[in-house]
Amino acid sequence: MIRAYFKRDGHHVQFYVVAAGTLREAQMEPEKHRDLIVRVAGYSDYFCDLTAPLQEEIIVRSEYGEL
Repeated sequence: MIRAYFKRDGHHVQFYVVAAGTLREAQMEPEKHRDLIVRVAGYSDYFCDLTAPLQEEIIVRSEYGEL
């Protein structure tokens, strides 16, 4: 699937291994999730240090295709 994506001129793939529920928990109780690091556009950062809108964007991206 990844090879096909790049053969069709794909430029960037990002995998999340953290469930959206965990990210929501981190929003509600950041003190319990200080070590949670997420990939933003081209860099990694502590989830709890991000602005609320950026946190929400990351959660929405992680929910895409989640069962």
